[in-house]
Amino acid sequence: MNNYDVIVVGGGIVGAATFYKIQKRFPNKTILLIDKMDKLADHQTGNNSGVIHSGLYYKPGSLKAKNCVKGRRELVKFAQEYKVDHEVCGKVVVAANESELPRLEKIHGIGLENGIEGLEKISVKQLAEIEPHCKGVGALWVPCTGIIDFRVATEKMVEVGLGIQQNSEVHLSEKVLDFETFGEGTIVKTNKCEYYAGKLIVCGGLQADRLAKKDGVKLRERVVGFRGDYYELNDHAKQKVRNLIYPVPNPDFPFLGVHFTRMTNGEIECGPNAVFTFKREGYGRTDFSLKDTVDALGYSGTWKLFFNNMSFGINEYRRAFSKRLFLKTLQTLVPSLNMDDIRPGRSGVRAMLLNAAGDTRDDFRIETTERSIHVLNAPSPAATASLAIGDYVADRYAENFS
Repeated sequence: MNNYDVIVVGGGIVGAATFYKIQKRFPNKTILLIDKMDKLADHQTGNNSGVIHSGLYYKPGSLKAKNCVKGRRELVKFAQEYKVDHEVCGKVVVAANESELPRLEKIHGIGLENGIEGLEKISVKQLAEIEPHCKGVGALWVPCTGIIDFRVATEKMVEVGLGIQQNSEVHLSEKVLDFETFGEGTIVKTNKCEYYAGKLIVCGGLQADRLAKKDGVKLRERVVGFRGDYYELNDHAKQKVRNLIYPVPNPDFPFLGVHFTRMTNGEIECGPNAVFTFKREGYGRTDFSLKDTVDALGYSGTWKLFFNNMSFGINEYRRAFSKRLFLKTLQTLVPSLNMDDIRPGRSGVRAMLLNAAGDTRDDFRIETTERSIHVLNAPSPAATASLAIGDYVADRYAENFS
């Protein structure tokens, strides 16, 4: 059996940042990072919108707020030091009509409490100077928001971590099947081998709840997946969006809404919507997994989520299958867009830890047992906050295991 001081399960950016941070703090520890995919960051991390979030929306004092702001600053420094493609380009949050102005004002107050650098309310004239094709009745300018290639950032974190300790390793294309308590540590069983972990850290994303239960963690909540579909602007329409344009989010709906994002490769994405997916790792509109569907629809929290957000859910599903309806939503902020300006793009899937009341708005959730640490809930802005989350997990490791 191969022995390691620490085994990290999950090769998304949170797992990579955790691997890097613990290795940096404990350079003599041997660490194994395992992921079932054939490359790192192949699920949530590699299929999100690539935004370095400011920390604007999150409840002051929450783990999301504190770690997003701290993680954003560190992520930008990391990207600068290791030449990860990124740009701090700023974004606008736009109120499309008068009814959204009170919510815009509230977001501004939250942003100030969270210490968002340079945040300011801007006039319609200033909005037109920043984004000439965007229309609204009021806006916020958030200059510290940026864009980044999260796949490359993930790979670089692992590369730097491996450079610290020559006996640490990364195993891809290897699926973790089970955990078994052994002495003060854990036997990690995969489809290829068995390993002994002095301590176990699980950053399982879309499979976080299932992996936690295999490790004996008593978890009442359940992970439910939501697919987000994107459109892209065709080349002739790219001049209609300079950087990032966001709507004012609806506080009754647990997503930020359809927005415009310039990517580091020069493409401009529009989206995503948010629809319940019948397969946790399904990126197609008709993807289906019997196990995932039974798990989700056999859980009371899923049905409460549906009933609590019935009208939103119906509208999201309609947009998922209608380019014209998707365009109509986009025209709320950029009225000059037309059908010829957009083409279908990629999709991503988000893991949301859903409680029995149907609420997905939980904070980051990280739990520690006698032998392990589980990152149970790390939705957006987890990619932005990843290095801060890695520090948080490293702190828990140092407090409990070193």
